[in-house]
Amino acid sequence: MEEAHKEKHLLPSPSLDLQLSISVPSECALKMEPSSCVEALQYQTAEQRRLAAMEKAYAERVRELTRREMELAHSEFSRARSMWETAQEEVQRAETLKERATNSPFMDITCHSCRQRFKPN
Repeated sequence: MEEAHKEKHLLPSPSLDLQLSISVPSECALKMEPSSCVEALQYQTAEQRRLAAMEKAYAERVRELTRREMELAHSEFSRARSMWETAQEEVQRAETLKERATNSPFMDITCHSCRQRFKPN
């Protein structure tokens, strides 16, 4: 799980504000030739596509890291559940042994106050 956290911190964090609107720059409308305006718009579009591709790659990487973390958490939870079940079984065995010990013929020999001290709740 620590490995996934380390990987997450190594990722560059690109800006999430892509500003994908396409508009004709004011200098195109006033000063430039139509072909220059087309080139400016093409450049702007290419830049926005590049930013969108970077954002998509980043989102996919984060999604993959999140999936890995979920798998690790599920695995750890399963292991913890198994440990808890084992502990419950051990407690049950200990309670059974205690019950047998307090109901044994040896307890009949012991005094009443000692029996109360060892008696299960």
